[in-house]
Amino acid sequence: MPQPIIVAQQLSQKVQLKSQDLTILDAINLEIQVGEQVAITGRSGSGKSTLLGVLASLDRATQGELWLCGQAVHLLNEEQRAKLRLQNIGFIFQSFQLLPHLSALENVLLPLRLQANFHYAHALQHAKEMLQRVGLLAHAQQLPKVMSGGEQQRVAIARALVTTPKIIFADEPTGNLDRQTAAEIEQLLFRLNQEMGVTLVIVTHDLNLAAQCQRHYELVQGQLYAVNPQQDLSG
Repeated sequence: MPQPIIVAQQLSQKVQLKSQDLTILDAINLEIQVGEQVAITGRSGSGKSTLLGVLASLDRATQGELWLCGQAVHLLNEEQRAKLRLQNIGFIFQSFQLLPHLSALENVLLPLRLQANFHYAHALQHAKEMLQRVGLLAHAQQLPKVMSGGEQQRVAIARALVTTPKIIFADEPTGNLDRQTAAEIEQLLFRLNQEMGVTLVIVTHDLNLAAQCQRHYELVQGQLYAVNPQQDLSG
């Protein structure tokens, strides 16, 4: 039986306004298995990025429980959550979030510098291998400003994967790309999912991308609905 790598129970996220409380996420239950590809869609402002941030332990839910890789995230302090993220999670941003003064290679190398067992020569070789894996080793010394959007996103993917995470969270990974480049990035993500066994959780507006995932959910008024219930493995 597949083992769940993400388990969310009754996750809620509420924001206090002057006049009332705004509910962004409303008692969400979700299980994601090791190696799965899961897409989450929804209208702009529906809370997709908020949900992704909570599932990735970047933000705390106001209510509910969350387990990642067998650890009870809701019981961890910030230092423990940061360690969990460093060891198990990669995050891909829509806006790439590359440091402009660092080369492609230096950007990919950065997460490895945060690890307790950092060894420069080994880390450098691994970063080069990841750039080669995304087809950008020849651009290793280029700064982000001279790279295309697709190339920058490939660097961001290499950076997210360089620590060999168990889960990749991707927030609109093709949102700033043209259709052809977006298709190339999609193929790359799925190929790496297969080759490395990494679990893939994608927030996207792209219904074509969502349809390629094993499971597809839509976030509506703070609740998740399976778009293809027959494919829903969460019970």
